[in-house]
Amino acid sequence: MKVRNTKRGRLRTAWLVGGASAVVLAGAYAGGAWFLGGQIPAGTMVHGVDIGGMDAAQASDALRAELGPVAGRGVRVSAAGRDATLDPAASGLTLDVDATLEDQTGYTLDPSVLWHRLSGGGPLEPVVTTDEDRLRGALEAAATRLDRVPVEGTISFKDARPSVTEPVAGSVVDIDAAVPLVAAAWFDAPEPIDLPAETIEPAVAAGAFDRARTDLAEPLVAGPVTVTAGGLKAALVPEVLADAAAFAVADGRVSMTLDNGALADALLEANPDLASTARDARIELRNGRPAVLPSVPGRGVDTAGLADKVLKAASTPRRTAAVKLSVTQPELTTAGAKALGVKEQLVEFSSPYPTYDALRTKNLRAGAAKLNGVLVMPGETFSLIEHLSPITTANGYFDSGVVVDGFESKALGGGLSQISTQLFNAGFLAGMDDVEHQPHSRWFDRYPAGREATVWEGVIDMKWRNNTGHAVMIQAWVADRVYTRLWGTDVWDVETTTSEHFDVKKPRTVYNAGEKCVPESGGQEGFSVTVTRDRKSATRTLPRETLRWTYQPWNKVVCGEKP
Repeated sequence: MKVRNTKRGRLRTAWLVGGASAVVLAGAYAGGAWFLGGQIPAGTMVHGVDIGGMDAAQASDALRAELGPVAGRGVRVSAAGRDATLDPAASGLTLDVDATLEDQTGYTLDPSVLWHRLSGGGPLEPVVTTDEDRLRGALEAAATRLDRVPVEGTISFKDARPSVTEPVAGSVVDIDAAVPLVAAAWFDAPEPIDLPAETIEPAVAAGAFDRARTDLAEPLVAGPVTVTAGGLKAALVPEVLADAAAFAVADGRVSMTLDNGALADALLEANPDLASTARDARIELRNGRPAVLPSVPGRGVDTAGLADKVLKAASTPRRTAAVKLSVTQPELTTAGAKALGVKEQLVEFSSPYPTYDALRTKNLRAGAAKLNGVLVMPGETFSLIEHLSPITTANGYFDSGVVVDGFESKALGGGLSQISTQLFNAGFLAGMDDVEHQPHSRWFDRYPAGREATVWEGVIDMKWRNNTGHAVMIQAWVADRVYTRLWGTDVWDVETTTSEHFDVKKPRTVYNAGEKCVPESGGQEGFSVTVTRDRKSATRTLPRETLRWTYQPWNKVVCGEKP
């Protein structure tokens, strides 16, 4: 008979039952963990987007759809009252959806995680990443719009009253502090992110300008300053003193100076008897040639140091400054005039003119008279319009024939193009630098082909530059022909050549519906021509110049619309 140990049997039975239960529970735990790992916990919200109950792919799609546009919006930043907008992508600012959803799904046996998933989620912050180098670069670029340069104060006079503009502090963005601030706050920031900035003070404080107004400006214009010279005197009124004043800033202080030349001019205007009686030497045409008329010393007020004397007088109760009368020398002495070298004829050029048009001839004489005796200094550019203007009846001009847009017409100053041609040729043949000229649209055979110039006030000028190193005098007159001479010192050896006419164009019939139409019989051909010029002096040879021009034919003009 076998004896059975009943106690050991009971223990073995209990272990078998318990072990089976544990296996069942473990399996249930693992199954629950697997089930809970497949979806986002209920109630999980990412920046207002409910992703509870979604699997990882669904949640990712939802966040990219809802928060992607938010992450792509421009990030507004501000500093010292100025705004700028950063492009998140270009600034290295990115929403990381995968990192945001990390650990929200997936198999785990961690009881705390499982309990979180079982009990439900809650608010979940979006994860953002920052490329600091790119963000720094973007902020530095934005700072060029956000930074404020300090505005220095100013002091000036308006209607002889001192006026102060207060200085304004500037600011500069602190990039080092701004980078982490923007990195932390950029995503869907409700207001512009206020960037830290350092205040930059103006070089001179407001108090310095206030003191300058009280101590310098106001006493200057408190009344006129009387200047005396011998038995003569003149008053410099506050308006004159204010106009001559200037303020400077240095070493945190504001100082005031007066323009000596402006005060001297105002002094002579207030009392012309104080002006110098000295006479400059002059170069004039005498008996058809230039002659130097000697300079003459004189007597006048000595204005050296006038500004300092007036400034000192303005701070005294009497407000009187004394200057001396002394012997004065002319600006251009006899020796200086002779040194200009206007001593020999450089060139003479002449051209015929139509004597049947009396008004045109009057324009020629008026233009020549305005040029006769003109002195062109070394290096100066001669402008014909400057000397002929204004082209008005009051200035001696009349209506006469001109060519406008290829048609004959009438205009004030008609014929002055011949004066332009005269001066162009004189300068061209004397070796002057051609600065500006334009030939006529049609060729007039009284002029050298390709070597002539028209003129029209406000539109076309004729200019050349005096490159001789000496002064050049113009002599111009009208007799049997129109004449021009240049006087100076002969420097250039000039050679010119003119080509045969080429690209010849036959005239045709054209119609002109303009009010001032002048019918023309036409007949002269159009053509192209080239002119070359070579210049050399005792010390140098200039590059060859080539001028090319195309003239229109003299078409037959019929007034009215084309039938």
